Order: sequence, then structure tokens, then C-alpha cells
Amino acid sequence: MNENKLPEIEDCIKRFTEKTSKIKETETVQIIDAYGRISAEDVYSDIDVPSFSRSAMDGYAVCSADTVGADREHPKALKVIGEIFAGDHKNIKYLPDTAVRVMTGGYIPDGYDCVIKQEDTDYGEENVNIFVSQKPYANYCPVGEDIKKGTLIAAKNMPISAVHIGSFASAGIAEAKVFRKPRVAFVSTGNEIIKPGERLEKGKIYNSTVYMLAAVVKSRGCEVVCTENAADDKKELADVIRRCAKTADIVITTGGVSVGKKDVLKDVLRNIGAELLFTRANVQPGTPTVGSMLNGIPIISLSGNPYAALVNFELYFWEIAAFIIGDKTLLCKKAKLPLADNYDKRNAKRRFIRAYSDGEKVFLPEKNNAASVISNVANCNCFIDLEAGKSVSAGDIVNIIYMNN
Repeated sequence: MNENKLPEIEDCIKRFTEKTSKIKETETVQIIDAYGRISAEDVYSDIDVPSFSRSAMDGYAVCSADTVGADREHPKALKVIGEIFAGDHKNIKYLPDTAVRVMTGGYIPDGYDCVIKQEDTDYGEENVNIFVSQKPYANYCPVGEDIKKGTLIAAKNMPISAVHIGSFASAGIAEAKVFRKPRVAFVSTGNEIIKPGERLEKGKIYNSTVYMLAAVVKSRGCEVVCTENAADDKKELADVIRRCAKTADIVITTGGVSVGKKDVLKDVLRNIGAELLFTRANVQPGTPTVGSMLNGIPIISLSGNPYAALVNFELYFWEIAAFIIGDKTLLCKKAKLPLADNYDKRNAKRRFIRAYSDGEKVFLPEKNNAASVISNVANCNCFIDLEAGKSVSAGDIVNIIYMNN
């Protein structure tokens, strides 16, 4: 691995996906729980939807041939031989010059090929005057109008949408076979890290990064299997990472990736047999992000600085998660928009700058933009992807990547 030339993020992602396996395990869930999950099979309808001809409105089922020439000056009188509400199924046989009173959704008996809306009649009960000449199949929902028997409702490897679920229900399908959710483990490193709620002593800081990242992971349909803290101790950290890698599809660590005396993560990864894919990348912040594989499980090792961790999490995690579950909707959306402000700083590496997009322009926050500052990102929804050595001014078109939260 050549450390002199730092790899681009896209190359680092490729190194992960070339060695990562897709999830094959499946589970069966109730359709109400299938939203956003990935279908593990092609789903076909076993029935026509609707399974019977039905009325599209309140009115009278008639044979179109019996209404030829009808208008308000020359109404056509038909005998009403029955009444059908939605949910009824009456054995009514067609007779010439007859009509059946039907309500919206009601079954249309054989021989009647259209519906006259009640406003075009005199609302007769025993006999009805028809004021229009109706065409065949007007106001008429035929068998299989929505879904024909044998139609593919949802394809394998596709995200299940709310409309898919509605189609499942229409076809009488109560369960869906889906791929299981990606399992994600988080490991925070550092003697200084404590959990929120614990007593804050001098030299200690609360662990914010893992909670931030785990929350967005859960919100997008992944399962968080553990969130653990580990001291800057090689044995302890090795034990924690091994344990997490046995239960997760992706392991994310924070801290310990730089060059300080306590930054032991790279040594730990080597000691437990992980294959290092890269140890630095052409990105600011978060240059020392480390990518590795342990027994087929990708490990994304992020900076301990909250903003640097967030940026690189967004860049790497969603690409890997989308790959292993086959769900492209997890990928961060990208756009090109004009910048509303000036950014005069020229960076030695490719820089990802916190920003806000209203869909027409991109704005920079006014507060501190240090990698250790995260609070003002609450007012941001994207990163500007700025190439090394370049500054931009108001009006320039910039590449942005929307945050996936």
C-alpha cells in the first residue's frame, strides 16, 4: 500500500465493496412492517384486483345498447330489477331494458357493461329514466383493472414502498419475505470517554459521536447491535472489536486513528488479523480514517473529532450499507448548486465543508467550523465537496452531498 499518494474516497469505498459480501439471510414479516425493507423474492398476485366487475360511482348498471339515443328530451325508461351495495353479491341475470341500482364499489352483474351516474337519471326506484346515451365500460371497473392475476407486484432486491404494501394487501398477501436488516456495531476508544449521565470529571468528555451516528443508522432501517466504549488499551480494544465483529455486518470505531502515543487502533487491527485496506485518505477533515476487514466484516475507523467522524461516516457507511443490502435509496443524494457565500481558504486536501442547501443555493454557517465542533451542523443538511487547492466565491457552482439524516 503506497502511503505517499493518498487514495481518493471513491477508491477506498471500492476496496471495501470488493471484499464485502451481501446479506443473504432472510426473514418473513407482516406487510405493515415491510416498509423500506428489501424484498427477498419476486412477489406475484394470485388473484385479479378487483376480482369482480364493480361500479366506479353511485348510479345504475345498464347495458349500453339499451341507452342508445337517450337524452333529457328523450329519456329511456328501464325497469329496475335489483339493488346492490358495496360488499353485496346478488345473483341477478341481465334482461333487456333493465337496470340495477348500484353503489360505488358494488358488484356489476354479468350482461351489464356500464354505469349511469345517478345525476343523469330521475333516481327512479321501480323504473328509472335515463338521460344519457352511455358508452360500454363507462364508470365501470373491470376484473383485474388494478392488478391482473400473475402480475409481478414487487421484484426481488427492490425496496418495498408504501404502494407495494398497498398492492400486497389488495392481493390478499399478509406477509413479505425480506432480507434481514444490516447489523451495525459502534466502538468508541479513549480513556477520556464516558457515557452521558455519568459524573463528569476533569479530563473526561461525554461520548457524543456514537449516539449521533447510531441514531441516524437506526432511523434508516439498520439495527444497532452494540455501542461500546474501550480504553486506550490494546488488549481491551482487541477484545471489544473481535466481539463486535462476530455480531455485526459493519463495525464503526471512533478515535485512536492518529499518530499520538495512545492512538493504538492500527496496531490493534493488525494484531487481531484485520486486513488494512487504507490508513489515510485524501479528505479533510478525517484524513487518518482507517478501513479494514476482519473475517469478512468491514471496519470503518473514524476520527475522534465529531465533525470529522460525521463527514467520513456519511461518505463511507452508506455506500457499504447500500452495497450489502442492495438498497440504493441509502446512498447520499448529490447535486450541483450555486454558492451564496465566499469560501476563500485553499486546502491541501479535498475538503468537505458543512453547509445548508435550500434546493436553489448553498449557504455556509457563520459559527466555528473546526472538526471538533458539531453543534452548528444541526442547521446544515449537506457538505460542499471542494477539490484540493481550490477556493470558491458567491455564484460559483459547487458539488454538494446531502447528509443522510
